[in-house]
Amino acid sequence: MAYTAFGKSVKKRLIDLEKGNGWLCERVREKTGLYFDDSYLSKICSGSYVPAKMVAAISEILEIPPEDQ
Repeated sequence: MAYTAFGKSVKKRLIDLEKGNGWLCERVREKTGLYFDDSYLSKICSGSYVPAKMVAAISEILEIPPEDQ
């Protein structure tokens, strides 16, 4: 799978934090109150689906810039 620049930033930051996708998905669900799973995260990281609200939540949680997709 090819990642966008934002997707690479997400993956790198998760490694730096020693956290997994499940942890991030749980935080996004708590922050937005919306359904969010690993499949959803994968689509965002690959750029095939880019919902602004979810990207903003991920950016805030991981403290990374919400780069243009």
